Amino acid sequence: MAEYAHPEVVVSTEWVSQHSKDPDIKIVESDEDVLLYEVGHIEGAVKIDWQTDLQDQLIRDYIDKAKFEKLLSEKGISNDTTVVFYGDKNNWWACYAYWVFKLFGHDKALVMNGGRQKWIEEGRPLTKEVPDYPKTNYKVSGINESIRAFRDDVTKHIGTKKPLIDVRSPKEFTGELLHMEAYPQEGALRGGHIPGAKNVPWATAVKEDGTFKSADELKAIYEEGKGLKKNDDVIAYCRIGERSSHTWFVLTYLLGFDRVRNYDGSWTEWGNLVKAPIEKP
Repeated sequence: MAEYAHPEVVVSTEWVSQHSKDPDIKIVESDEDVLLYEVGHIEGAVKIDWQTDLQDQLIRDYIDKAKFEKLLSEKGISNDTTVVFYGDKNNWWACYAYWVFKLFGHDKALVMNGGRQKWIEEGRPLTKEVPDYPKTNYKVSGINESIRAFRDDVTKHIGTKKPLIDVRSPKEFTGELLHMEAYPQEGALRGGHIPGAKNVPWATAVKEDGTFKSADELKAIYEEGKGLKKNDDVIAYCRIGERSSHTWFVLTYLLGFDRVRNYDGSWTEWGNLVKAPIEKP
């Protein structure tokens, strides 16, 4: 059985249970349902809200370097801290926060396999106590936009027929829906997908318990099933970049692909662009 390309970035719930109080480790919960942290979280975990903490409130972009430094300093995270991410929805938003931390050059980052769901299903304790850590003086070491794609990059990908992976649901891919089922159908004027994209829903990479599938199973999905190669220049997208962060993580760290970028503009940008080409099966 093959191993993950970078098994060191995935830790178990048991590992987190044993290491959550280590002084050089901080646990970060990041959820789609932003109220879950208040309901209960892993002891010592801090909350990072993908929308209010990581998003600029005026420009469609992430917070700038100064605000990221302020956020992490206030959370008690230093440059040497190992950050362990977990969250709901099989770690969608945990992977999204992980990806944003990587954009800002934070090296020591891990994901708790199975996320919040697995922690709770194992009967592990939650607390409502919010930790108060001493402030740090976090400094961004450098911005790494090599893992981010913009619309012009996508346009070039279409022209050169490089791989585009649409990780949304099949009904979003075909244009039948603008968002997942049971969600408000909003955010884009048109349904469909970017020309040439292949549909690999993000959820195909996880088991029922929310943990990542094995390396062999992932290879069967992405390499044998869709023909991707480890040296391919891959762009993944979804609706706003969170589900595709999960696929970016899988391809980069579990399968060891050399160049994977997340197009966080995703369908809410491309589906609204004037004269941008789309496909419908």
